[in-house]
Amino acid sequence: MDTTSVPGYYYSMNIDWSLLIIAVGLALIFEGIPYFLFAERIPLILIQLIEQPPKFLRFIGLTAMILGLLLISLGRSLQ
Repeated sequence: MDTTSVPGYYYSMNIDWSLLIIAVGLALIFEGIPYFLFAERIPLILIQLIEQPPKFLRFIGLTAMILGLLLISLGRSLQ
């Protein structure tokens, strides 16, 4: 019997915790690189970001998310 088609039945998702921890670690590394390499310029860049309209910041965020999804898709296709 296929229990996934039974009403009220919810599929239990198995999480690969080591992969999740690696992904978070990589995200922190990539987030930290600009602060480490360009510590003197970061405050000026942040001031420029504050002055940008919300629409521009949303566009930058959406672009980053789309690029991230494309990279994940590419990585999964190479397995």
